[in-house]
Amino acid sequence: MPSTQWREVFLHGESTQHAEQAHVFSELQRQRLKKHGHGRALHRKQVAALRAALVVEEGLPEHARQGIFAVPSVYEAQVRLSNGNFSTDRAPDIRGFAIKVLGASTPSSADVEQNFTLVSQETLKVGGSADVVGIVDLSTSAPGAALRKVATKPRLTRRAVANVRDMVKPFSGFATHDFYSIMPITFGDYAARLKLCAASTKVNKEARKDLAVDIHTRLADDDLEFPFQAQFFEDESRTPIEDPSVRWDAPWLTVGRLRVPRQAPDEALAETVEKSSFNPWIAATEHRPLGELMRARQAAYSLSWRNRDVAR
Repeated sequence: MPSTQWREVFLHGESTQHAEQAHVFSELQRQRLKKHGHGRALHRKQVAALRAALVVEEGLPEHARQGIFAVPSVYEAQVRLSNGNFSTDRAPDIRGFAIKVLGASTPSSADVEQNFTLVSQETLKVGGSADVVGIVDLSTSAPGAALRKVATKPRLTRRAVANVRDMVKPFSGFATHDFYSIMPITFGDYAARLKLCAASTKVNKEARKDLAVDIHTRLADDDLEFPFQAQFFEDESRTPIEDPSVRWDAPWLTVGRLRVPRQAPDEALAETVEKSSFNPWIAATEHRPLGELMRARQAAYSLSWRNRDVAR
C-alpha cells in the first residue's frame, strides 16, 4: 500500500557541490551558444510544440487525490517535445516530453502552474548527480580528453555505457512511446513516480526519419490521448526515493489523461513554448521534486535559465 514514510537523503555540502556541477552544464551551454545561438543546455532541439489539456480522473483513491489531482478537473496545458541532442532523429538519444499545466487549482492555492518533465527512459543508470555530470562531461569532451577520462574513471565509464545501451533501444515516436519522470515527486504527503503512456499502438515505420512529421501527421487526422499515471512509494526496498537506476516494484494508477486535440503546426505557439521554462521545480507545493538528483537539477536549471537570454 502507498506509504507516507518516504525519506530524502541530503549529502554533506551538497549545495556547494550542486553549484559547482551547474557550471559544467553552463560550459556546455556556452559551447553550444557559439555554434547554435542562445538556448537550453540540454534538450535544445524542439521537435514540436502542442496545445493540450490535462483531464483529472474521477473516483481516485484518497492517496491520489492530492494537489492538482484533488478533484476532477480539466486544465489547459502546453507540451514541448524534444531531442536531447542535435543529431538526426535516427540517432540514439533521450527524448523529452515536457508538460506545462496552466491555471491549475489545489487545496492550498489557485492559478498554479505545474510543470512535468518526462523522458523516454524509465531509469537512469547513475548513483546521483555527480555521475550525471561526469557522464555529460565525458560525452562532450574532445576525443583525446575523453579517452584520458575513460582510462581514469572506469566506474563512470561503465555507467555511461549502460545508459547508452538504453538510448539505442528503438524509439518509435512521441505518440507510441512511454515517458517517465525517473525521479519521484510529492503527492501531498505521499510520493510517486510518473508515467505518460503511449497514445497509440500504431507504429509508423518511417517515424524515426522525421519525428516532427510523424506527430503532426497524426494530429492532422485525429486527437491523441495519453494516459497519465502515478506509481506510489511503498517502502524503501522496492520503491527507493534516491536511486534512479531502480525500476520501482509497485502498481501504476491512472490519475489523469493528457488530451492533445487535432491541430496544425503553430509557429506562434512554437516560439512561445521555446521561450518558456519547463522546469520540474515550477510546481504546486503538493508536487515538489524529490531526491538529490532533482535538487542538483534545480541549481542547473537556474543557471541555464539565466544563460538563455530569452524572456520567459
